[in-house]
Amino acid sequence: MRGATRAKWAVCAVAVALAATACGGGGGGGESAGVVSSSWGDPQNPLEPANTNEVQGGKVMEMLFRGLKRYNPKTGAAENVIADKIETKDSQNFTVTLKGGWTFSNGEPVTAKSFVDAWNYGALLTNKQKNASFFQYIDGFDAVHPESVTPTAKTLSGLVVKDDKTFTVKLRQKFSSWPDTLGYSAFMPLPQAFYKDHDAWLQKPVGNGPYTVDEYTKGTVLKMRKWGKYPGPDPAQNGGIDLRVYTDNNTAYTDLQAGNLDLVDDVPAAQLKNVKKDLGNRYINQPAGIIQTLTFPMYDKDWGGGGKKEKLRQGISTAIDRDQITREIFQKTRTPATDWTSPVLGKDGGYKAGLCGDACEFNAEKAKQLIKEGGGLPGGKMTIGYNADTGSHKDWIDAICNSINNALGTDKACVGAPVGTFADFRNKISAKRMTGPFRAGWQMDYPLIQNFLQPLYYTDAASNDGKFSDADFDDLVNEANAQTDTGKAVEKFQDAEKILAEQMPAIPLWYQNGSGGYSDRISNVSLNPFSVPVFNEIKAV
Repeated sequence: MRGATRAKWAVCAVAVALAATACGGGGGGGESAGVVSSSWGDPQNPLEPANTNEVQGGKVMEMLFRGLKRYNPKTGAAENVIADKIETKDSQNFTVTLKGGWTFSNGEPVTAKSFVDAWNYGALLTNKQKNASFFQYIDGFDAVHPESVTPTAKTLSGLVVKDDKTFTVKLRQKFSSWPDTLGYSAFMPLPQAFYKDHDAWLQKPVGNGPYTVDEYTKGTVLKMRKWGKYPGPDPAQNGGIDLRVYTDNNTAYTDLQAGNLDLVDDVPAAQLKNVKKDLGNRYINQPAGIIQTLTFPMYDKDWGGGGKKEKLRQGISTAIDRDQITREIFQKTRTPATDWTSPVLGKDGGYKAGLCGDACEFNAEKAKQLIKEGGGLPGGKMTIGYNADTGSHKDWIDAICNSINNALGTDKACVGAPVGTFADFRNKISAKRMTGPFRAGWQMDYPLIQNFLQPLYYTDAASNDGKFSDADFDDLVNEANAQTDTGKAVEKFQDAEKILAEQMPAIPLWYQNGSGGYSDRISNVSLNPFSVPVFNEIKAV
């Protein structure tokens, strides 16, 4: 959604830079029967639904909470969980009716107030919740979350509790796909204990999902345990999950091989050539809702603007041999991208192969001609920015530059421009100090085409780091959101993608697979479309 602030750039930084301070114990290291040990990284923010906006914290949200909807762990479809029905006649006013029988693990019932209070808390500016922007379509958001002044209201006027099982939602504009966003963690309910003693709740969060928090030692381990009285249809099939903190995914992989860890959900790039030999059928490699791109600093006169600059950007895209790079560097754990979304969406979610057109097809001669027509590389050379602290980006950045250099017949046209740390890299991007294209990525919040386009390319959207702005693109996004028919909405979003193909503010590189490996002590292991393990379905031997 517009202004979404979730740290998608952490796809290759947070999710890759895991690692171990807690290795211990044979037999997977579980302290009690049926407990599964998995690699993890400390979350950036406290484990609050509206404040968790990166991969590691998201894993915990999926275990600790259940909301109105949940994304099917196999198909990604948004399916009702606590919602009995979500009704609308105009795609702007919704009535939400809850199922009965749901409680939090502390015994409090889950009611309409549990959702409305949580959403009001998440939206209010003074609570400083990272996911506040996900409530922006609800009427009254401007009053509770103004740009730079004190809020004039504490609750969203568009939310009204009718009774324990019913509440209504009025949006600021029509948004036909809005109900399908409600599986995202920002929309989870909260118990009254959250407000009565917030500090205590943060020390040991209470949710309504299949697991409870047993113990959390920051920098070491978060112990989740099966909630025996969980009322949902998808209870934990194991005794619990020990999420062990690793700062190096190579160490986690070594622990897995040694039998000291049950699960890693990010196989190091250096191990991809050997992983099938090491793990056999215990290696997982499957599509995920993640895309990697190169984003141009459209605010820089050397790169931004239309006319010739469009040809320059298209030419660089055409000079990249995606097939060779994904095959040789990533060992087929990436797939060349032909649009700006992900195949995981499927046709109904908005994915349509080929929308990028010829610009995403490698053609050295055409690339050379387009770059020439676009005025040539600024000063005859270009750099590609990336963070150097994970150790995994240099190889593919160098491969892209080699491809561009070969197309142009010189070894000096393109070079990588490493920035020491991920934090420094992001600070440069936020300060608009990038002087060339830079690595970027996006992991979906929910499986809809809107989530791949609006947060990244709509004018002034919070994750629009290249500062691309196009009135026609914005109008098509607005029209798509206003459609009452989801099929027509998808068509409008795809029309907006065609503008991206014409202007190329970001180059689609490849769709990223989820990868993982597990020990022979556990079974029934899979990743969901977000590349997160389906923890509740894992069985321990």
